[in-house]
Amino acid sequence: FALKEGGSSHFENLIGTLLAIFGNLLVSVSLCVQKYSHVSLAGNKDPRAYYRTKTWWVGLLLTVLGEVAIFVSYAFAPLSLVAPLGAVSVIASSILGFVFLREKWKPKEFVRRYIVSFIGCALTAGGTYLFVTFGPNSHEKLSAENIVKHVIGWPVLLYLLLEIIAFCLLLYFYKQRNATYLVVIVLLVSLLGSVTAITVKAVSGMAVLSVQGNLQLTYPIFYVMLVCMVATVVFQASFLSQASSLYDSSLITSVNYILSTAFAIIAGAVFYLEFNHESVLHICMFLLGCVICFLGVFLVTQNKRKTKAFEPYVTMDMMQGIPTIHDKGRAVQPDYNGSFSYGTLVNSESVIPAALPAVPEQVSAFPGGTPVARSAAFKQD
Repeated sequence: FALKEGGSSHFENLIGTLLAIFGNLLVSVSLCVQKYSHVSLAGNKDPRAYYRTKTWWVGLLLTVLGEVAIFVSYAFAPLSLVAPLGAVSVIASSILGFVFLREKWKPKEFVRRYIVSFIGCALTAGGTYLFVTFGPNSHEKLSAENIVKHVIGWPVLLYLLLEIIAFCLLLYFYKQRNATYLVVIVLLVSLLGSVTAITVKAVSGMAVLSVQGNLQLTYPIFYVMLVCMVATVVFQASFLSQASSLYDSSLITSVNYILSTAFAIIAGAVFYLEFNHESVLHICMFLLGCVICFLGVFLVTQNKRKTKAFEPYVTMDMMQGIPTIHDKGRAVQPDYNGSFSYGTLVNSESVIPAALPAVPEQVSAFPGGTPVARSAAFKQD
């Protein structure tokens, strides 16, 4: 009976792992499809809204299917095994961004980034193989009774207490002391993410059991977990949005993946006791695989092409004879690859920047009245 149960556990782990990999691949493809839709509209100067294109809806459908596959995978495989598989999405996005979207670099930059990205992908793939091979095999049916039993256990209560204290301290420094460091924001996201991972696995497990005929939707714990899942996801999105306005997206991706995965593994070990029956060798090899995977993801994300900082440019619509210099609005500055491109005022290849036209003192002098009055004076002259 024990052998049969062990074989069933391995088979469920395999199903959960494959679903998680498949879901992450679908999400990566969907993001590339939607990005391709936006790029095509901009390149062809198509006036249609993005949601009126077929490619964007195909991308949205693939996103939904991918997220559903990842959600169901939590019901079959341990949390500590599913959470690190988000690295598959990073590898797929890196490859698809180069092949499908035809991202371009300078020759020297391409060689440097291609080699480093290849090393990052290789490390991520090797780390993924290690933590999947040596990951936890114990997995229980997540009925409402089992979840309640886990929730009221003293290790979980102690873990949640420490997490609440840490979250409150970080939130205090972030809001009251204006500590807008990336680590602080991502730690807030990761602490919420560990609760999200616990609740997602609980909701997914009870939903799958209900589909199989063992109805779990009548238990209050299902709705408690569902509300906690939705609330933590909403707050995570809010903090990530604040982080994206302050820091580079590739840096946020790598740090968020590392910290969120680490806290999800800890949550799985404490809440679902996923490592109780594992040997020390298996645990060490699993952690080694995670560390290698973290390093690979860091290399891949840090070698994505950074978005260029603001470069002033002159639009074609002159107002009162004064060139309008800005980085927002209807005009779009052409992309450039090192050469002095049309419309730019800044050059990075030893070419003298274009000089702005001399502006009379009445317009440029800030103390000389309001901007409206200075503009009127200039018009009279």
